[in-house]
Amino acid sequence: MLVLTIESSCDETSAAVVEDGRSILANAVASQIPVHRRYGGVVPELASRNHIRDVHRVIEDALDEAGVALEDIEGFGVTAGPGLVGSLLVGIETAKALAYAFDRPCVGLNHLEAHLTTVLLDLEEMNRPTFPYVGLIVSGGHTDLYVVHGLGDYELLGRTRDDAAGEAFDKVAKMLGLPYPGGVAIDRLARNGDPSRHDFPRPMWTRKNLDFSFSGLKTAVSLHLDEAGIPEGQDLADLCASFQEAVVDVLVMKALAACRQNDVQRLVLSGGVACNHRLRQLARKSCIGADVDLFVAPPRLCTDNAAMLGPIAEDRLSSLDGRGFTGYDIRAQSSMSLGRTERKTSSAHR
Repeated sequence: MLVLTIESSCDETSAAVVEDGRSILANAVASQIPVHRRYGGVVPELASRNHIRDVHRVIEDALDEAGVALEDIEGFGVTAGPGLVGSLLVGIETAKALAYAFDRPCVGLNHLEAHLTTVLLDLEEMNRPTFPYVGLIVSGGHTDLYVVHGLGDYELLGRTRDDAAGEAFDKVAKMLGLPYPGGVAIDRLARNGDPSRHDFPRPMWTRKNLDFSFSGLKTAVSLHLDEAGIPEGQDLADLCASFQEAVVDVLVMKALAACRQNDVQRLVLSGGVACNHRLRQLARKSCIGADVDLFVAPPRLCTDNAAMLGPIAEDRLSSLDGRGFTGYDIRAQSSMSLGRTERKTSSAHR
């Protein structure tokens, strides 16, 4: 099945052509970082306007790169949530219009589910995990732990009670006067810093549950800056490294605890923060010590993109038996749950 997928949940506009839910034929992404950098974060109205400007271009780019025409597309998949409603609407209405015009099925998809299953794509850089696996979603809006039993079957283990890890990175970066996106800036500076210079707290470190909390860590950094001022040079690098180490320590510790508690020997990291150099480094080292296989998609597929929708789009579309337009009920949803649901996985995906 040849599927066109569209992602517009936040500040990236993306379209991809994926074959059989596995092979990426094209994946075009238009980033809005320059638009939002001056504000230090995403401005929803500006994000929506730029999606409108970019969506047709990324679709054309994806089709050109894949060497196919819209007439060749057998189905459409689009992110329906969670995300910014105005941004989601642009992708949804575009996908629905194309599907209606060509009388093709169209399905609305969960952004979190896409992150969890990105590693099921055919990627030269890595092998695909088998089910079940523990999946950690780490992004600007989410820090969630799941057991992925199969496509459509997700068991929530824990999530953040306040700030997401990526949100904490961005807020601390803003305190330090670093450019947006803050997580990238902190990661870059931390590579030359001493992570043991400052003893920042590891939130919920001793709790037996698998929830997260990062607001207290953010406050600890803020109190330190109130007392010592904003550092420069090596001192700034040391502070970034110390803060980052506190975050990734908790992420890796909780993820491996989830593997132990659920007797699962496969861990998947996903979401934009999975690009973080230190998180990948510590996860690799800790997984080797724990005899757990680690799977992380290449950075280009960790941040928001349309190709990551491929596995779940094909799974949902294949269950429709080739019917015509099906997108009447797709609605933009700012929040969308992904708890334990009835398994809908076909034997081809097991």
